[in-house]
Amino acid sequence: MSDSTTPPPTTTAAHPRFAEALLQLGLGDLIARVRRFPEQTRTAQEAAAAIGCELSQICKSLIFAADGVPVLVLMDGASRVDLDLVRRELGAEKVTRARADVVREATGYAIGGVPPFGHATRTRVLADRSLLHHEVVWAAAGTPYAVFPMAPETLVAHAGGTLVDVRETAE
Repeated sequence: MSDSTTPPPTTTAAHPRFAEALLQLGLGDLIARVRRFPEQTRTAQEAAAAIGCELSQICKSLIFAADGVPVLVLMDGASRVDLDLVRRELGAEKVTRARADVVREATGYAIGGVPPFGHATRTRVLADRSLLHHEVVWAAAGTPYAVFPMAPETLVAHAGGTLVDVRETAE
């Protein structure tokens, strides 16, 4: 088992900062399970097609601004976030999608490659319960080209997430 002083392997498909975060969390064995694709998997649809899994098995890491403060919402790839439900959950006046520069500043990663944990700053994390409908979900590994598999309960725990119901429902 690796410790936090062991540098990440140079051959990993994960972003080096994310590989380091995995080591610090004691998840070094996961580094070898990161899959890299020749084409970008910036969207949930692209990722599901590349992996060969259901769209709902993709874990989207989405950054929103709640009264100007970044918050991470983890959502299954087949669903959309209901901003009003997020606003109520957080007790915020206004929730909007965060701008690209805010996403990069808060997480250290570009949109399309934001992992569910291992960010540059600590943010509040909401995880939609829909993720728990699968034994394994796939999430970005710090780049638009790389993903990793993890049990959703474990992923939410490492992200420090609170389980909530914030997905849009058909009315």
